[in-house]
Amino acid sequence: MIRAYSVHDVRAAEDAVRQRLSDGALMARAAEGLAQVAEIRLGDGVRVVVLAGAGDNGGDALYAAAYLAGLGHNVALVQTADKVHAGGSRAAVAAGAIALEWREGEIPDPVRDALADADLVIDGILGIGGRPGLPDHLTRLQERIGDGSYVLAVDLPSGCDPAGLVGSDRLTADETVTFSLLKPVHLLPATQAACGLLTVIDIGVTEPDAPTAERLTYQDAGLLWPVPGPDDDKYSRGVLGSIAGGEHYTGAAVMSVTAAVTAGAGMVRYVGPDAPTALLRQVVPETVFGVGRVQAWAIGSGMDLSDASAEQLSAAREALDSDLPLLLDAGGLDLLEAPRDAPTLLTPHAGELLRLARRLHLTVEGHTGDDGELADDAVRRAPVQVARAVADHLHVTVLLKGSVTVVVPPSASGLPIRSQADGPNWLATAGSGDVLGGLAGALLAAGLSPLDAGSLAALVHGVAADRANPGGPVRALDVAHELGRTVAYLLRTAATDDDEDER
Repeated sequence: MIRAYSVHDVRAAEDAVRQRLSDGALMARAAEGLAQVAEIRLGDGVRVVVLAGAGDNGGDALYAAAYLAGLGHNVALVQTADKVHAGGSRAAVAAGAIALEWREGEIPDPVRDALADADLVIDGILGIGGRPGLPDHLTRLQERIGDGSYVLAVDLPSGCDPAGLVGSDRLTADETVTFSLLKPVHLLPATQAACGLLTVIDIGVTEPDAPTAERLTYQDAGLLWPVPGPDDDKYSRGVLGSIAGGEHYTGAAVMSVTAAVTAGAGMVRYVGPDAPTALLRQVVPETVFGVGRVQAWAIGSGMDLSDASAEQLSAAREALDSDLPLLLDAGGLDLLEAPRDAPTLLTPHAGELLRLARRLHLTVEGHTGDDGELADDAVRRAPVQVARAVADHLHVTVLLKGSVTVVVPPSASGLPIRSQADGPNWLATAGSGDVLGGLAGALLAAGLSPLDAGSLAALVHGVAADRANPGGPVRALDVAHELGRTVAYLLRTAATDDDEDER
């Protein structure tokens, strides 16, 4: 499990170590690790620009500048704030770094030239104590950096929200070096893309007890996956009820049911009109048709309520009134009006989440328009906050689909947010969400919690997409057909890792 911790907990953990060390020793560890990464990324280049702000990460960057200058590299040190770490600044200048300033106003010519020609830019402007957004004089900084420059951020790209909750003006790094502990900024969808490659340097800080965000690894997938035992049968493995598709969106039913069957559901019962039913009889002959006993329901993929059959609507409403676990996707989201006590997983994309939150009259501070409704860009700028508002209001877990898929349980659960980013960008294609819904529904039917079912499904879905056609375009149905082989691959990977750990 990859875990990220709140800024408050990270600071407390660092202070506990700092008290046991001599003054400056913890920063020295961080600066040495940063400098070593910088030297490797610099390669044959010689020109380095270090952007230093007032915080500790500015100090890390300054001592790294001293290290690189001492190796003979051409280092320009740019002070971006009124104050910087005095010891680090002295060390960098003493080692031969050229001291420049850009504390306000338009960019000075020497700084402009240095940034345009740099082989490596080290971003030490803002750290985890900073607020989202760049200082006013640095808002156009990204375009000042040469196209061939490698941008290495210290702890986080400057301008990113350390909590990972909101999008803002920021730098985008090729790589971010952080120290011992990840923060939410590194894992959550509003900020992860700006971090680039994430490198963690161990400086001896112990993990706190409670993470704020988590990410499943391949080994976690192998350990969480419900593997049948010798006494299991199709009923004990989990029967999933599927209410998906319609006369106009017939493919959704095929992709959702195919995914559930291929992923290992003990049985899938399908409820739907004639056209998708006829297709399923041909392409997924394992399907059982009609209402019957199930362990969970997956409702709504490709289903338009105005197009749904009377049997679908009746079965869906009965499922909502039951105490069975539910997955609600697409059209199924329109059926949910009030909080639900039984385990419930919602799987909207951004537009569906915005529509649901508006229908429920939910607001998020700072992202509400003059009309009192959530702003059009609220989900893009504050995805976790909007998902959390829905999760808290309805007592459900919300899986928000995207290049970084985030799974948000209600606050009252005390559980961390999960995020997964395992799939290729090619996965953004019609039907992909239907496959994910069937996969996650099968896991709910097998007895997993909404948080585990959603995050595990997101991981397996992404890996299956990559394995279906590595490096190229992929059909949603091909992803569904790849799920069984992907699960087998992850189970083998977890077993191999366990064997290595024992050795």
